[in-house]
Amino acid sequence: MAGSGAGTDQVRETSPVAAKDTRYEPVIGIEVHAQLNTRSKLFCSCPAGFGGEPNSATCPVCSGQPGALPVLNREAVRMAIRAGLAMGCEVNRRSVFARKNYFYPDLPKGYQISQYEEPVCSGGSVEIEHEEERKKIRLNRIHMEEDAGKLVHVGAPGIWGSKASAVDFNRSSIPLVEIVTEPDITSPAEAREFMAMLRAILVSLGICNGNMEEGNLRCDANVSIRESGTTGLGVKVEIKNMNSLKAIERALAYEIGRLERMKREGVPIEQETRLWDESGQKTFLMRSKGDSHDYRYFPDPDLLPLDLDEELIESAGADMPPAPLERKRLYENEYSFTPPEARLFMANPGYADYFEKALESYPNPRTLANWIFAEILSYETDFNRLHITPEDLGRFLERIDSGEISGRIGKDILRKSFAEKKGPMEILESEGLRQISDRGSLEAAVEGVIDRNRAQAEAYKGGRVKVLGYLVGEVMKATGGKANPALVNEILKKRLGG
Repeated sequence: MAGSGAGTDQVRETSPVAAKDTRYEPVIGIEVHAQLNTRSKLFCSCPAGFGGEPNSATCPVCSGQPGALPVLNREAVRMAIRAGLAMGCEVNRRSVFARKNYFYPDLPKGYQISQYEEPVCSGGSVEIEHEEERKKIRLNRIHMEEDAGKLVHVGAPGIWGSKASAVDFNRSSIPLVEIVTEPDITSPAEAREFMAMLRAILVSLGICNGNMEEGNLRCDANVSIRESGTTGLGVKVEIKNMNSLKAIERALAYEIGRLERMKREGVPIEQETRLWDESGQKTFLMRSKGDSHDYRYFPDPDLLPLDLDEELIESAGADMPPAPLERKRLYENEYSFTPPEARLFMANPGYADYFEKALESYPNPRTLANWIFAEILSYETDFNRLHITPEDLGRFLERIDSGEISGRIGKDILRKSFAEKKGPMEILESEGLRQISDRGSLEAAVEGVIDRNRAQAEAYKGGRVKVLGYLVGEVMKATGGKANPALVNEILKKRLGG
């Protein structure tokens, strides 16, 4: 930006975020890029996984070599349709791939294959719940496109100011769906809720991992402000580089405050793209409207129009999971969970799927949820890596309920299970950690504890009932924590006349 533009941006950078100005209301639209869980890339057979040595998953197609021709991944198309069906979109029987032309170091062909005028899905909506009210956020479209490569910068977090930048093309041509909303979002909290709900939908469908930190799910936002009560749209600002739900809410709150301050001070708002700086908790200018791209879209001559058949659409719609809010309502009404508990399951479909499978062998939802929340999640939060099957956990909890093992022993078994990556039932059987419920054995242990603690026993007989807890603890210690505590209580009270 030249002249007054540069000075204007300096004012914007240093201006603090003001409290919400009720004279203005924000208007927010969101664009989400979701990486599809296919085994191979969108237009070639290279693997589409995360990580790996730089440039180890490339070929002439995804590295943009002359003469290499793309071949469309059918599974990626099925997943895009599945997303559209889950969000109530119209699945277009005919769609067209287009070339999006621009130059950047991570784009080897000099263009990105995307969809423009004819996307695979149109319309639809995502229902959110904010402040106990439900609202539908309309979608404009869902289209397919390939991802670009990844730049690795040396000496600075971005390309500006870095000493050098290396390019990793492993991500190049990984399949994406871009989900574009209408400008229906009216607050940063609603934007965060929309992203949380969308993530839950995509993960439950099995088409995206939803990991924002790894770039598996990326979000850009367009935000403007207008006078409260009016219907026109103001000059929009695009915000990028928001890699968590918290970052989305904070970035939008900052930017809305910045725009409101500019309005109050009479500073013209210009259309521009800004990046969110997580460490500084503010946005900064990436490019102005004058620097924006003219992408010159045109149909890709190497790819025929995509004509969908009914068989593919039907297979995409098979075995659809319940919508996140339906699942939340089920957990509240059927299992009597609190709204925060039900929301935790709703927001993490992996937890919910595991819980529901375990419930088939252990039909006690409250106890099962308590062990998942308090114990399992303290060791592992990614249930794709969890080595304990739902059925094994159900059988294990049945042993605790039956009194065969105590809750304390159960926790010790789980600790060993995660340390040794063995199932809890395997550890229970191999190490003989069953609870001692044999009355004769426990009576002998109780006699030993009383003999060693005569003063405490006499104190209990004299009315100091709290001493009983100490004596129970001594019996548990003497039996290595294996004694049935309820039975120990009963024997001690009978022996001491309590």
